[in-house]
Amino acid sequence: MSVTTRFAPSPTGMLHIGGARTALFNYLFAKRHNGKFLLRIEDTDRARSTDEATAAILEGMEWLGLTPDAPPVTQFDQAARHTEIALDMIARGTAFRCYATPEELQARRDLGEEKRQAAKAEGISEDEKTALLAEANELLAPYRSPWRDGAAAPSEDAPYTVRLRAPDGGDRVLEDGVQGRVTIQASELDDMILLRADGTPTYMLAVVVDDHDMGVTHVIRGDDHLRNAFRQIPIYEAMGWDIPKFAHVSLIHGPDGAKLSKRHGALSTLAYRDMGYLPEAMKAYLLRLGWSHGDQEIFTEDEAIALFDIGGINKAPARLDLEKLGQINAHFIRLADDERLFSLLKPLLEAEAPLTEAETARIRAALPGMKDRGTTLPELAAAFAFLRDIRPIQMNKKARKSLSEEGLDRLAGLRDELQQLRQWTAETISHVISSYCADRDLSMGQVGQPLRAALTGGLPAPDIAPVLEWLGKDETLGRIEDQTALDRD
Repeated sequence: MSVTTRFAPSPTGMLHIGGARTALFNYLFAKRHNGKFLLRIEDTDRARSTDEATAAILEGMEWLGLTPDAPPVTQFDQAARHTEIALDMIARGTAFRCYATPEELQARRDLGEEKRQAAKAEGISEDEKTALLAEANELLAPYRSPWRDGAAAPSEDAPYTVRLRAPDGGDRVLEDGVQGRVTIQASELDDMILLRADGTPTYMLAVVVDDHDMGVTHVIRGDDHLRNAFRQIPIYEAMGWDIPKFAHVSLIHGPDGAKLSKRHGALSTLAYRDMGYLPEAMKAYLLRLGWSHGDQEIFTEDEAIALFDIGGINKAPARLDLEKLGQINAHFIRLADDERLFSLLKPLLEAEAPLTEAETARIRAALPGMKDRGTTLPELAAAFAFLRDIRPIQMNKKARKSLSEEGLDRLAGLRDELQQLRQWTAETISHVISSYCADRDLSMGQVGQPLRAALTGGLPAPDIAPVLEWLGKDETLGRIEDQTALDRD
């Protein structure tokens, strides 16, 4: 069987991480089986759907590299097709025109609530209570229309909705790829509206028709749609269509186990991009939010495609862990191509001032050795600050303390040694510093601390020899001279 999956977001908001994970699971499953991954924008809620949200969803999908195998489908554009199917179902006898008005249905619900409250009153007998609750339950039960069996219309021009004739009696069983066997009673299903009184199709009808027309074979979505599967399957049955396989994935919770909210980090996918996470890191993290394969923690996309299966999706809700996301992001930053990483860092580095040619050269030279200095792009960009200081650089308190008279004397002597170097590399620089310390019976700390202070002003920086190489000979000697000259002044 050729596999086709789909991701079907509603453009009433941004693409949040739960939706991104659903898209990822569908994408990986399709790719694993050499199938198709499709995208459908479910914009039937015209009042809340916006072009801005649609654009943000598409941008988020593009950033993550979850490219559909066909142009996105817009659900509202298929409305005529949805109506056609509803009318076909009437002709088949699996749907019908219902003339119950919204006011009548509301009155039915209100009466049911009244009887339920009456059953709680004091002073009534058990028999009266039982009778009231039975009436209440009947009135509040899933609606079965009196027109489902072909009763005549109240008048020729009476307004109507089109309803699905819900299955009668017995169990309804769903073999779900994640949740296992799920069973409900057919009596729990109502005669669901397919076309509203104004003739517009409902979401439930549109989803099924679109999935059928798009050839969807596997529906992988959040378990908040589990109940919807029982309502949608009768539409497939009514039309004689193949029913896709369903897999309902448990939702993502916060670290405290509560439903995910903004306070936990339930932000839009693009917000994580803007916070400096790489798309490959985001995908690797989302993959492990609810799916596992042995003890492996981090997967490349190729590995994920080769290994992903529905059976590996956990039934229990996953918990958001931003510290773990940071660790995975740091891993992929270290693996990133230098040129790509520099292009991502450059806007951050130039947020306050453009890079000079010299600064660009230093940062490019330092980048391979600096990749472990941040868990996000902004953190990494900030780590290059010591390479951009304008001479004479400012000293923090700790750095100034290191530049004692004795420390400055040692710096002056080291400067003379470094001046003689013809090959300016970390290896040769390290050899000069070690020799200088050994010749004068000095510890590395006695020289390294004032040297680091003079070159970085106390800003965080890695091993000192690479710092000298990245700064270059002229800049290094100039920064040392600035401090020793200030001392003589």
